[in-house]
Amino acid sequence: MSLTHTFQGIFPPMITPLNPDFSLDVSHTEKLIEHLIEGGVHGIFIIGTTGESASISMDVKSDLIRLTCKQVAGRVPVLVGITESSFVQSLDLAAVAFESGASALVAATPFYINIDQDEVVNYYQKLADAVKLPLFLYDMPSHTKVKIEVESAVKLSAHPNIIGLKDSTGDKANFAALCEAFKDQPDFRLFIGPEEILAETLEMGGHGGVSGGGNLFPKLYVSLYEAFQKQESDKVQNLQETILFLSKNIYQNGTYKSSYLKGLKAALAFEDLCDGTLALPLYAYAEPEQEALRERFATVKDRVEQALLEVSA
Repeated sequence: MSLTHTFQGIFPPMITPLNPDFSLDVSHTEKLIEHLIEGGVHGIFIIGTTGESASISMDVKSDLIRLTCKQVAGRVPVLVGITESSFVQSLDLAAVAFESGASALVAATPFYINIDQDEVVNYYQKLADAVKLPLFLYDMPSHTKVKIEVESAVKLSAHPNIIGLKDSTGDKANFAALCEAFKDQPDFRLFIGPEEILAETLEMGGHGGVSGGGNLFPKLYVSLYEAFQKQESDKVQNLQETILFLSKNIYQNGTYKSSYLKGLKAALAFEDLCDGTLALPLYAYAEPEQEALRERFATVKDRVEQALLEVSA
């Protein structure tokens, strides 16, 4: 069996638990990892957008890689984000990931600088040449301002060290085009970021989801994936509707552009899976906002528990 067959299912993009001084919160990180594994996840992705990769220090990233790999201890694959504007810093993180026993790397396009598709392809080819772990492409144009076009992904798939792509465009047509482009390359793994379209993209031929809500309720997302594998369409629909309910009530509070991360970390703090600290420039909800969210979170938790009871019956 090829290595890529180990990369399928639910890989939550783990938050980075932080202390108030923005150092790594070790105890909550260990607790969160156990929560994810107990929830049945198929892997863990650290230092992505949900992990506040652009805002945490290189020291915290290195500490997180080492701690996560040690705590996971080979029970599930660990994917490590190495997205940096500096190629050398990406290589530094890749080296820590390799030395720590990670399974694969994930890299979005370099941000801030304007680049075209030829430069995108050249960048990833050079990165894949230089690292010692398999590499996933990460298409996040809303944040990096650079798109990985389908044609570029196809070119890059010819590199033996580039094994898949995480699509966080939120564009169903883009994911459908990827599935069509790679229909004859089943070993090239295609993951969806936005959980709101998880079921639809599995139906298109996707291999799994990098679902932020999996930090909170890993069993919810794992159950959807397992129901899809068993072709239990009614269960899939029930679970996907529950995910949409979670998204509406946890991620969309107030007018903040950062409401997804604010809501997710606040909800995790309610469950004592982090203390709610966000890396600057983000900051946590004020107390009245948190109390309003706490009420909505209780409703979401009840809905999730009910959905899981129904699909297990």
